[in-house]
Amino acid sequence: MSRAHAVAAPINISADAMLNALPHPVLMISADGKIADANVAAEQFFEASIPMLRRHLLRELVPFGSPLLTLIEQVRRSGSAVNEYKVDLATPRNPGERLVDLHMAPLPEYLDHVIVMLQERTIADKMDRQLTHRGAARSVIALAAMLAHEIKNPLSGIRGAAQLLEQSATDEDRQLTTLICDETDRIVKLVDRMEVFADERPVEREPVNIHVVLDHVKRLAQTGFARHVKFIEEYDPSLPPVLANRDQLVQVFLNLVKNACEAIGEDASDGEIQLTTAFRPGVRLSVPGTNARVSLPLEFCVRDNGPGVPEDLMPHLFDPFVTTKRTGSGLGLALVAKIVGDHGGIIECESQPRRTTFRVLMPIYNGDDAVTDDAPSVQSP
Repeated sequence: MSRAHAVAAPINISADAMLNALPHPVLMISADGKIADANVAAEQFFEASIPMLRRHLLRELVPFGSPLLTLIEQVRRSGSAVNEYKVDLATPRNPGERLVDLHMAPLPEYLDHVIVMLQERTIADKMDRQLTHRGAARSVIALAAMLAHEIKNPLSGIRGAAQLLEQSATDEDRQLTTLICDETDRIVKLVDRMEVFADERPVEREPVNIHVVLDHVKRLAQTGFARHVKFIEEYDPSLPPVLANRDQLVQVFLNLVKNACEAIGEDASDGEIQLTTAFRPGVRLSVPGTNARVSLPLEFCVRDNGPGVPEDLMPHLFDPFVTTKRTGSGLGLALVAKIVGDHGGIIECESQPRRTTFRVLMPIYNGDDAVTDDAPSVQSP
């Protein structure tokens, strides 16, 4: 067979089909500033249908004085492509920080028309920060192993010596020996908690209904530390199972709910925690060392109306020993980051006063998945 015959025939795919397959919003802006056309991702980004978008000028959908409008005019004048990074497109309709990278180019076939593609920075930033979180968790593994060996053994000797002294001590001195025993027990418990980080055995996973997990966590919380908090649930009932270890998922969301309750405070009269689940297609990450792509379409959120996370703490929120609590160890969120990472997922926090959201993105269960293997680790593309 000749080489010419071996070449596959071209596939006829419409431009609309290709545009709608892109996970990034794409807009065509006409000469008068109106949205002439858009893809499906743009509908999702602006939360409006294509017919609705076509009725609007672009300046009506972006912040007042947005550099996006100036850059479009620059593309028209120069006739060349322009890129701009980390532009905030938050509006009253879409509140909160919405950083995007802008990629714009002229459309020669249509006079003064400009193509605009928006690439959300939040996804890329999540990947970068998640890798940092995992690196922090890995550093704790070595520290935990060292602590277990170097601290627990001498502590047991100290405790034994205190118990021997207690037998011949006066009542006043016996209070001191009791204090020694209590404090050594407290340190041992802390080291035991850190030993969890050193457990690198494969995670035993199975298809898990996340709504059953969240209901269980809510019941546990309401019988104890969350009695003063109102729970709001917004679940997607059609959500497929998540490939996970049920007990570890309970631990993750119990930690997140407990943190939310402590942030709200016991004296708050309007404390609310919102639990949400949703299917968010489009988040796909590369697996190191392979050409495989891992999809993380399952989104689980724990949102509270507390005062928010201090801005200087945000970059280190999932690092070990980072806490604002007077009696906290700073290991809770580090452990959450490790568990989510072991499952091949990512966790991110977005915080502003009265709206702090911990968002967990996880892989979907596939019947072909091996439930006892390690979840594939992921990195930013």
